[in-house]
Formats: sequence, C-alpha cells, structure tokens
Amino acid sequence: MSCLALSLQPANGSDILLQTREWFPPSRALGALSAFRHTRRAFASNKHSAPDDAYAAESIGDDPLAASSGQVIVGVESRYRVVYRLVNGIYVLGITVADHDNSVNVFECIHIVNQAVSVVVTACRGVDVTPEKLSRKYAEIYMALDIVLRGVSNIRLAAMLATMHGESIAKMVHSAIDTENKIRGAETWPSAEVHSLEHQAGIDAFTTATFELPPETLKAGDEVAASLAPAAPEPQEEPQQKQDESQVEKDPFAASDAINKPQELVEGFKKTKDPSSTDLTSALEGLDVTTLPPPEATQSTQINVEGFEGNYGGVEFGHEQASIGEAFEGFNDAWGGGLDPSEFVGPTKPNKPQGLGGVELLQTGPDAAPKAAAESGAGTPLENLLVKKTEMRGPEMYISEEISAEFRESLLTRVGLMGVVYLRTLPPKTAGDKETEFSFRIEGTEAVKRFVIQSSRVSSLGNGMFHVRTAASEEPIPIMKYSLVPSLTPLPLRVRLTKRHTGSLLSVMIQYASNPDLLVPLHDITFTLKLPVDPTLLKVSPKAVLNRTEREIKWVVPEIPLKGSPGRLRVRMPVDSNEDDEEIEVVGYVKFSERVTQSLSGVSIRPASDGKTDFYEVSHRLESGVYMCD
Repeated sequence: MSCLALSLQPANGSDILLQTREWFPPSRALGALSAFRHTRRAFASNKHSAPDDAYAAESIGDDPLAASSGQVIVGVESRYRVVYRLVNGIYVLGITVADHDNSVNVFECIHIVNQAVSVVVTACRGVDVTPEKLSRKYAEIYMALDIVLRGVSNIRLAAMLATMHGESIAKMVHSAIDTENKIRGAETWPSAEVHSLEHQAGIDAFTTATFELPPETLKAGDEVAASLAPAAPEPQEEPQQKQDESQVEKDPFAASDAINKPQELVEGFKKTKDPSSTDLTSALEGLDVTTLPPPEATQSTQINVEGFEGNYGGVEFGHEQASIGEAFEGFNDAWGGGLDPSEFVGPTKPNKPQGLGGVELLQTGPDAAPKAAAESGAGTPLENLLVKKTEMRGPEMYISEEISAEFRESLLTRVGLMGVVYLRTLPPKTAGDKETEFSFRIEGTEAVKRFVIQSSRVSSLGNGMFHVRTAASEEPIPIMKYSLVPSLTPLPLRVRLTKRHTGSLLSVMIQYASNPDLLVPLHDITFTLKLPVDPTLLKVSPKAVLNRTEREIKWVVPEIPLKGSPGRLRVRMPVDSNEDDEEIEVVGYVKFSERVTQSLSGVSIRPASDGKTDFYEVSHRLESGVYMCD
C-alpha cells in the first residue's frame, strides 16, 4: 500500500487527471488534492520577506512547497501524505496514507512519482509540460499512469515510453510484457513448449523399452559369477561371531532395537521400600489444584423490577434475552399516548448557558448580522465545491429554516424556529454590471413573531409586498430573517428519552416519531447519546457506533416514515453508582438536514403579480439546530 493515487495538478487551475486504486475512493483522493491546493496557497500567501545574505543559508528548507519536489502531510481527520514533483508549473502528485508503520514505504511512493514524471515528460516531448500538451496525449498518459500506479519495472517502463508516440495505445500497454521477456533473454512459451514435448516423448520411450539376452550369455555369466565368489568361511564359535558382528559397521538408517522391546509406562514403576510412599497426601503435596467456585457464583441473579425482568450475571450474562426488548414496551403510540403533544412547561433544571442554538440571534444589534450569517451557513464555499449546479435562468430565491427544540421525557420545554430568505443572483460574469431588481410578496406569516429585512437591499411596499435591488454576487444573499411564535411552531420530529437505573445497570431508550403532516419524510437522521461514563460492557439495539474519546453513541437512521409506530434506540450498560445515589444525567442530540418543496413554518415566496416570473423559487432547506432530549 505504498501509493494509493496519482494526480496531475496545475499550479493555477483545476486538476487535469486523477488515477486511483480500486479500493481507494476517489472522493477521498479529491479531498487530499483540495487540502494540498489549500496548503500551497497558504504557504504562498504567508511568504516572508527575502532574508539578508548573511542569513540566506539559515532559511533553506523553511518553505517546503517552494521546492521542485518534496512531501507534505495534509488533512485533519483523514491525514494523507502527498509526494509531489513540480514540472514546469504542473504538480505530479502521489497520495498515500500518513501512518508511520511498516505497511507504508515512502521511498516506493517516491519511485512511483518519479516514473509518473517520466511518463509526463515523454508524452510532452520534453520538460515544457503544459495542460494543452497533456490534453493531446491524455489517453496515453491515462493508460500509462494506470500501469505505473500498480507497479512496473524499469525495463517495461522504458518499453512503454518508447511506444508512447506510436499509433496504437493497446500495443503500448500489452506488448510491454513480451518486450520485457525479450530484453531479459527469456523465450516465449510457444517456442519453449516444443522442447518440453520432445523431452517428455523421450522419457516415455525409454520407460517402455525392454532388452532380452540370449540363454548362452546368461549361462556364461552365472559361471563367471561362481568363479569370482569367495569361499564360504567355516562356522566359528558363538562368542567370536558376536565379536565380528560388533566390528561390522551398522547401517545408520536401520531400525533401532528398542522397537522390539515391550512398551513401558513412564519408564516403568520402580519399587521402593519406603513406607511413606503409600501416603497419598505426601505424594500430592507439590500439586496445585484450582478450587471450583461455589455453586451460587455460577447462577444468575433474578431481577423483578418492572421493565427490567430477567436474569443478570452468572455464566450466561452474555446470553441474548428479550429483557432489553421488553424494557420499554409500555410506550408504542407516536402522536398519542406516551408521545402525546404537550403544553409548554417551565424547565425544572437551571437554564443552560449555551442558549437554544440560534433563536437568540434574531436580535437587531450591530453585531447580530454577521454572527447570524455565519451560524446559518450562508456564503459557505463548500456548497459550490460539492454541489454540481445547473445553469441559472434568472434570480433564485429559497428559504432556509433552522429549528431547535428541547424535550424533557415526553414534554416539550423549549422550541424555536429561525428562517432566512436567501436571494441568489446571476453570476457577475453573466450579469455584468446589471443590478438585480424585482418585487415579490411573502405569504403564510400568521405564525411569525418577528420579521427583519436588510434595508440596504430590500424595501417594504406594504401588505406583504417587498422590492429588492442589489448588485450581482457569487454567493447567496440573506435578505430577510424571521422567527415564529413558540406555541405555533410545528415540530418535524418528536423525541423522548427514558432511562431506568436498577442496581448497577443503566438502561436508556430514545423514542422518535415523525410529524405525519410533513410532505416528505426525513432522511439520514443522526441520533447522538452522551454517556455518563466510559462503558466496559455495552448492549445496543440496533447497531451503533461507539466513540470512547467523546463518550458517545451514534445511530444513523436512513429514513423515518411519516406514519407508523415510533422507532426505538436502546442501550444498556453497567455503571459504578447505585440507583439511590445522585441521578445520572444522560442527554441525546438529533441532527438532520433536508431539502423540501415547502417550508416547515408555512412561509412562502410568491411573485408580485400572477403570471410574471421575476425570479425562480428553488428547493428550500430544513435543518436542526440544538435538537435535544434529556
């Protein structure tokens, strides 16, 4: 796993080519390339002034990206090592992991990058490498870098480079293997197969051949053998015969005489006259015998607490039982029963300093506008990088709403919704110096508590009519903000957290149910449960991700249906404290983001007059702020 991807990145401009291995996702490679580009620009913008001649030697190596080759580690969560070489304004990059272990050979990655540089230079017929020349030989470069990424010898690379400017790409790729064999002096299999067949035929011929001698020759051979045989020695006494046998050299591969001896158990039992040997206590004095635990230790403990019935502990502690599934069977209804909509009640716990995650940003102070814009995500360049936009036909408007809520068991204690109306004008390249100017009206404001407009761009005409006039901008412009009355704020999702502390076991369940009045169901909802301790034993249902560093569990629900029984997320773990001690605080958070055709609050944008299209209404955004339950 020396090199995961190869890429060609100009010093100024978008990437030209990216070649990755099969198991390395291209999205991660693009993230590493983007991080490398940001690193280059950061070093370029923070260049120090030219040092004096006296300190010129000390400043060598301070700017690693200014050299023609080197390596740098990029990324925050996923860290990658990027090995680069600069060839006439084109960076040839090799991407590998940043782990310092034996599985990553940095020198092999550097060797692959050097081979990629040879391919690029050969394709451009010199070091004058430009994007135009690379585009003319793009197919040859792509196939050559694909082979280089998987490992290629210098002989095969030289053969590939020699045919780089040939007529057939397939010949450059597939003929390189035979070329390498010819250069090394090896023959191809069709030519060597003939010799193999001849050799096998000769072996078969000699195996089946027979030779017959005449009887006269056999008789003469017997007479000669009898004349050459030595005279038989006279029998001697038995002691002398044994002495001769001892003098004769024995066969080193002969069987041992011990094979004929009777088999004995542990070299046989030796008789002793010691009377103490019959004492079993002294005979077993040096043996250590492990004592068995009492029978009570292997049995489980019966728990009769309501909701947690079952056997705990014992040798069958890990046995899957239905007790965790039946712990919270009393709450099954979604918008009735256990999750019944409740009136707003005052919190019994002290107010938390972090506020409600965005509702308090509706203040009209001078420092509220930039802070609110940063919180709402307006103007972020990440959207332009990851979302492929279609060509705009005219100005676009949409509503982005952020809802925050806090549940205490099934009671809703706090809720707040902040909406922002965005205007996306035509790009300055398309619109030029022409300003965007039109009128529109806002409907569905019965539940709005407060409305704020950006007076520098928007003016009110009365009766819900507004007029906007602004210059073209690359980023969406927030022109209006509003908040809803808490009692009239609709909830997209109701959440309930229930915990049971019995003995040293803590069981927690999160119930969730979607609002059936939503037009589309919510997707990819993340539930995060903050644990009070780092668990040693943990049982969850369904499967979840445990982060021991943050002491939290995360579930990702793909979709919550609009109708049906509420979903349940359950976890059980042992804790050090008992149920009589101080109450354990467990908090759950919910994160979701959805694109909808109609805003949750009911606020809508309409043209000033029917039949006139001054702008286009695109999909709206709905996301969670601080959506929690405790």
